[in-house]
Parts: sequence; C-alpha cells; structure tokens
Amino acid sequence: MRTRCKSSLPNPAPQVGKGGRHGALATLIAVVAMSEAFMCLPSSKADEALHPYTVVSDAIPASLTGAPGDAVRGKAIVVSRQTGLCLLCHSAPLPEEKFQGTIGPDLKGAGARYTEGQLRLRIVDSSLLDSGTIMPSYYRLDGLDRVAPAFRGKTVLTADEIEDVVAFLMTLRDDTRHP
Repeated sequence: MRTRCKSSLPNPAPQVGKGGRHGALATLIAVVAMSEAFMCLPSSKADEALHPYTVVSDAIPASLTGAPGDAVRGKAIVVSRQTGLCLLCHSAPLPEEKFQGTIGPDLKGAGARYTEGQLRLRIVDSSLLDSGTIMPSYYRLDGLDRVAPAFRGKTVLTADEIEDVVAFLMTLRDDTRHP
C-alpha cells in the first residue's frame, strides 16, 4: 500500500550549495519536507513489535531479524520518496536518481567506511551517536516528539527493511554498479 502526498514546498529535495543562509535554508526545507513526507506514509507501515537489539560501542553488531537483508530491496527503500526518503538528505552513486540531497553525508563508499553494525545503528537510531542529529530514528518508538496520532507506536521501517537497507549500503564500496 502506498500513499501519495504533495508537499507544500516548491522542491522537497533542493540542490543548493553548502553553508551560509542558503545552507541553513536547505536544512530547514529538508526537515520540513521530510516531516511532510513521513506524514504521508501509510498508517499500517511498520506495525510490528520491536526486535530486541544490543548496542556495542558505535554499532548494533547482530542483525535485527537474525537473517541478512536483501540489497535489491534495500536499494528500492533508499531511493523511494515514500518509504526510506534517504535521498532527500543524502546523495548516493545512483546517477539515475535525480534531486539527491546535500545536507547528509554522501552514501558513496558507506560500505567501505562502516561495518554492517555501524550502519545498522545509524539507521535504527543515530541520536545514540549524536544527540543533535536531524536524521530520523527509523526503528524507535519512545522519546519521539511531534508524532502524528496515526503513527504513534509504529516505526518508520520494519526490522526486515532495516536489514535490507544495511545490505544495500554495504554494496556501496566504490563507484561501481549497484543492485
């Protein structure tokens, strides 16, 4: 089930330079657009109990599901403007995807820079690493502000989807083709 929504912003994924007034404006636009986009997710999304996990240093070493994810499904989540919304803030070595973000770290080489566990923690709840981050917690239920009633008690992504995204990001080791 997919829900389409229109943003009140003229361009929900602007390509602007970094720094200065324009950098702050780009950040504000991205945060508002992401908030609007999350409001458009179908209400049945991620309606599962949280799988327990253990944070060790800067990582969640074990899979949330006990099984590896699927990189092809992970790519679909990353590029989706309705599910993952990753390219709203991040850029990736996916030239076929237009309007990639510039306020988050480039995903190019993520699989070479981080372990699976480090990527998993950054997706599950990056605020455990940086309390000031603007990256959403994709697998968290408590301590969240301004959650629409239809989405309370639900994660943004399921445990399976988290593992799929991790599997895809691990393929991003250089500029070669990706699944």
